[in-house]
Amino acid sequence: MIERAVRLAGFLACIWAISLLPSAHAQTPVDGARAQHVIVLDIKGGIGPATRDYLVRGLDRAADESAAAVVVRIDTPGGLDAATRDINQAILASPVPVIGWVTPQGARAASAGTYILYACHLAAMSPATSLGAATPVQMGGGASGSDPAGDRAGNRTLSGPGADKGLPDAQRQAPQGAEGVGGEGPNAPKRQGKDDARTHKVINDSVAYLRSLAELRGRDAGFAESAVRDAATLTAAQALQQRVVEIIADDMDSLLDQADGREVGVRGGPVALSTRGAAVTTLAPDWRSSLLAVLTNPSVAYMLLLAGMYGLLLEGYSPGAIVPGVVGAICLLLALYALQVLPVNYAGVGLIALGVLLMGLEFSVPSFGALGIGGIVALVAGSLILFDTDVPGFGVPGQLILGIGIASALSFMGLVWVLARSRTREVSVAAGAMVGQQAIAIEDFIGRGQVRIRGEIWQAESPMPVERGQSLQVQSMDGLVLHVTHVGPAVAVRSGKTGVPP
Repeated sequence: MIERAVRLAGFLACIWAISLLPSAHAQTPVDGARAQHVIVLDIKGGIGPATRDYLVRGLDRAADESAAAVVVRIDTPGGLDAATRDINQAILASPVPVIGWVTPQGARAASAGTYILYACHLAAMSPATSLGAATPVQMGGGASGSDPAGDRAGNRTLSGPGADKGLPDAQRQAPQGAEGVGGEGPNAPKRQGKDDARTHKVINDSVAYLRSLAELRGRDAGFAESAVRDAATLTAAQALQQRVVEIIADDMDSLLDQADGREVGVRGGPVALSTRGAAVTTLAPDWRSSLLAVLTNPSVAYMLLLAGMYGLLLEGYSPGAIVPGVVGAICLLLALYALQVLPVNYAGVGLIALGVLLMGLEFSVPSFGALGIGGIVALVAGSLILFDTDVPGFGVPGQLILGIGIASALSFMGLVWVLARSRTREVSVAAGAMVGQQAIAIEDFIGRGQVRIRGEIWQAESPMPVERGQSLQVQSMDGLVLHVTHVGPAVAVRSGKTGVPP
């Protein structure tokens, strides 16, 4: 019996093994087919948190699918330092070769784009494109001495041409031959004061970073240094001649053909590219990256900040309205999330908050318009300095700020006019006006209690016990106390509100 069971088990095992042979044989072409495809990612516009999320997730997907290569098409004026470094770390750790390609014709890889291009395993450009101008721009008052790489939130940016206009003349004109990444030597710029020292640290940190990428990829380190110190730039032909890029390609087919067979070093060792004739899959940003791009748009973050502050202010003036408070809290939290990943000048945030507060205080403190006007001035000033407009793609348009300022001023003037008119109206709360009106009891009481009449809560007296929700009629008025009698049974009262007409 045992022998038969063993034979049966062996027979079933043989059948199972034979059934696996075709599938294992068929798996090889499938894996090969999967390896023969290239994923394309796009960098367009300013580089920020949304770009970082999109690139990192795209590289992870390429690794999961065992793609032959990733082509990153670059057309950017620059962006945030923190986002750029995160992207470069993902590229350096990628097991899939990454080809950086500045395209289409007329595109540029300015500043942050240059850093990313240097980090890629293979660098390519289309004719009539350029790269360089990698001088960092200080945000929010400069980098601290303890963190020369800049603020953790990305308050140092890598901007495009003209980014060095805030540097001292000695550093802006520093020759390419300055010794070392520390800038020490006969040609090193002299430091004059704390601001110059901080700028010097940031420049040298950026030089060291770009030179390290150049040495890793075997590219020209001299241009890497001059791109940071002197904001130097190169055309596609010059970049190929100086060994900054390896390929000049007009289209995707030409790029893949020229990249085929080249050996690059990735995590795990050298890899020979096999891209000729590979299928091309363009990976568009998913909903997560798209939502992050919307939230971190400076104009959207600015509007969310204002909506949150105004919502909470309205809730404070009319407690229980709920909607302004809920909407305001959500908008403010979304704005704070966006601001903590954007290059923000917090003095601007403070001025905006002060402006909204002053305009709110104008209606409770008699200042004859001084607080309101000061609030509008603070709001506009804070809006102007909220983001550094020298960084491409990370500023609030002046037309939007002007529109917000005008709308706030008109709203303030309109409310002042309404309040001024209300002061000239005759007081209608007279004894004759209240007598005969219907009221609703908002609590059970014997003798004296509270009733709601014409949307207001009054003290009332009744000779008989009153139940909550009972209809009452005003018989007379003694000062601010109403004398009421029963006219109907109790009705439901919800949240202190009734359907009684005024």
